[in-house]
Amino acid sequence: MEKNDSTFKQVGFASIIMMASVFASRIIGLGREMTIAFSGGAGGEVDAYQVAFIVPEILNHIVASGFLSITFIPIFAAYIERNDEETGWRIFSLVFTTFGLLLVGVTLVCLWFAPELVSLLAPGFDDPALFRLAVRMTRIIIPAQLFFFSGGLFMAVQFTKKRFFIPALAPLVYNLGIIVGGVALGPFLGMEGFSWGVLGGAFVGNFLLQYHGAKNTGMRLRFIFDITHPELVRYVVLTLPLMVGLTMTFSTEILLKYFGSYLAEGSIAALNYGLRIMFILVGLFGQAVGVASYPFMAKLAAQGKIDELNALLNTTLKYLLLVIPVSVLFMVLRHEIILILFQRGRFGPDATQVTAGILPFLLCGTFAFAAQTVVVRGYYAMQNTWFPALFSTLAVILTLPVFYLLMGIMGAGGIALALSIAATAQTLLLFELWNRKSHNNGRGAVYRFLFSMTGLSLGTGFFLVKITAFLKTFINASTLFGALSVSIITGLVFILVFSGAGYLFKIQEINQFNHKLIQKLGRLFFS
Repeated sequence: MEKNDSTFKQVGFASIIMMASVFASRIIGLGREMTIAFSGGAGGEVDAYQVAFIVPEILNHIVASGFLSITFIPIFAAYIERNDEETGWRIFSLVFTTFGLLLVGVTLVCLWFAPELVSLLAPGFDDPALFRLAVRMTRIIIPAQLFFFSGGLFMAVQFTKKRFFIPALAPLVYNLGIIVGGVALGPFLGMEGFSWGVLGGAFVGNFLLQYHGAKNTGMRLRFIFDITHPELVRYVVLTLPLMVGLTMTFSTEILLKYFGSYLAEGSIAALNYGLRIMFILVGLFGQAVGVASYPFMAKLAAQGKIDELNALLNTTLKYLLLVIPVSVLFMVLRHEIILILFQRGRFGPDATQVTAGILPFLLCGTFAFAAQTVVVRGYYAMQNTWFPALFSTLAVILTLPVFYLLMGIMGAGGIALALSIAATAQTLLLFELWNRKSHNNGRGAVYRFLFSMTGLSLGTGFFLVKITAFLKTFINASTLFGALSVSIITGLVFILVFSGAGYLFKIQEINQFNHKLIQKLGRLFFS
């Protein structure tokens, strides 16, 4: 039991580092989106900028840059456990060289055929000037994937060595690079300046900085090419399903832009602004904990301690359920949040109205997106990458009619709702299949807490709607000061109601959270 407690403490410490990183990254990411909104509003040029990411995202997915930590950590960690670090570095060099050369080749092909690829993946994007702009920005962003791939491996090494700080800086530097590029080059190049910022931010944050961090762990990188090596073959077998599978996050970005290209100009931009707000909550509650807990999940899986792995998974998911009431708060304050964050420059009241109308449908899927980052890592920790990849791909294909149907009925809001429906169904089914496979006896507590949090959130949301309606009778919420005032007062009421409900209904997780928060504030002000 002491070992289990020690693992939870280590996960907690790592989670604090990653949560701070994710929170800072989301704040800077918001600054990035605010800068983009100021420069381009919710118009065609911003649509073109978002479309320019489709081909790079697919290229990134093909070489599984975003999954390097997931597939490489268990292999490398096994050699560390066996005190055979030299062989671990050899495998690292093999993966770096082989997949690096593959990526260079595919990058050159994508640069050449960029117009055809953009036309294929955003078929409704037919304005000639905007199409040319999208192709030009696509070609600028594509080479950044080389830096994401290298950085992904460098970060995997650091995670294995329990070094989290420098990897935590990568998204911060990347987002700052985009902002600097947009501000410095925007007056001369328009939205294209942000594309150059993407390239520069990826080079500094994901390549240079991570190379330095990996080097400090004792990284030994050599250029070795041997496609027949058994461990390279094993890595390919683990990674291949992630290359060809349609993961939730990847499919979300692609489907949003594919279907959004058929709608009115500015629809992709509005959907993206709403998605970034939703992903703030996903990142803060889900991504940080998922990334931090994965090395510990992998270790428990390697040791065959499935009960402890389930306990860690269940505890993490119950924590993530706290995102549901926060999502409801964001729904209630949707107009005020959009106004505060984006309504300036070329982003006017009409854009606020459109984006605020989309946001609640995206927020319905917040918990699903957050929980999926943790549930899927249970499978990855067991080195089972095929099942979640095939399951997710099938789930995406089966939900395509839902996208077509809801897009026709509700426009951009329908696309947002379809994303949430698909994410929720996929996450719940994936978790239940995991429970059956691993004999997770603690799943009942997770489901009970899910139902109680959903009911509590709905009741709280209904009350908050009445509060905001009352506040708006004497506060003009269409101004920045008024929107801030309504948001602050409603937020304080939310905290009181939520904390009171935890005490009244004896919800242990809420009371523990409040107790820890009070303790930390006490130390901060009275120590």
